[in-house]
Amino acid sequence: MEKSFKRFLLGVALVCTSVFLMGCGADSTSSSGSDVADADGKRKLIVGTDATYAPMEYMDEKGNIVGIDIEIVNAIAEAAGFEVEYKNYGWEPLFPAVDNGEVDFAVSSITITDDRKQSNDFSDPYFVANQLILVQEDSNVEAFEDLADKKVSVQINTTGHEVVKDLLGKTSAKILATETMPLAITEMINGNADASVGDNAVIIHYQANNPDIKVKTVEDDSFEKEYYGLMVKKGNKEILDLLNDGIEKIKENGKLKEITDQDLD
Repeated sequence: MEKSFKRFLLGVALVCTSVFLMGCGADSTSSSGSDVADADGKRKLIVGTDATYAPMEYMDEKGNIVGIDIEIVNAIAEAAGFEVEYKNYGWEPLFPAVDNGEVDFAVSSITITDDRKQSNDFSDPYFVANQLILVQEDSNVEAFEDLADKKVSVQINTTGHEVVKDLLGKTSAKILATETMPLAITEMINGNADASVGDNAVIIHYQANNPDIKVKTVEDDSFEKEYYGLMVKKGNKEILDLLNDGIEKIKENGKLKEITDQDLD
């Protein structure tokens, strides 16, 4: 009887210990990206992006997220002493992913605008861009104002979309807004739009990588310079300070210029 009772107590102790350990394990795996450390003990941040925007962010042949933006964030992380893990969300879902805390910050050629700053906070600028017009080689479009009676394709809710809405009207049926910039360009190539408007780096990259497609670019001085920033949840000063620290360091050591070949104004 005594031995049986001792075995019973031992069994209870083992069960309690197992439950305790499982409880600890659950706590350690349910943490957000900000609380996770890699094998070296460095803090790991989860980064959201829309990997359809070559050469800034896109998927390589092995399924890895690569591009100029990714190189910049990797350099920032190294300089500021943290690790990163990238997740491909797509453009539209990216913003709620930041707001909901699913990711620690977003990098996706996101132009810093007054409207966006009402909902999110942004790092210091790290890249300068401007809008560019892409048309068929035989198009008579010579300036942005020439698009006033044309059908124009853009990526939805981008700054290209906004400038075209300013020209054609916010609810104009002549605006063809697609989920991605490559799809917007394809719509123009297929004849469903007369022109496509988007960030210069993306359009130049497309033209360079598709020499057999007869298109041309049109620049317009009315397009203002745009500055990309890393986007964080409103009020997340901790992450923002960490990112700005990394940006400042790669500006000082020349790494940012090495990647972008730009001098930020």
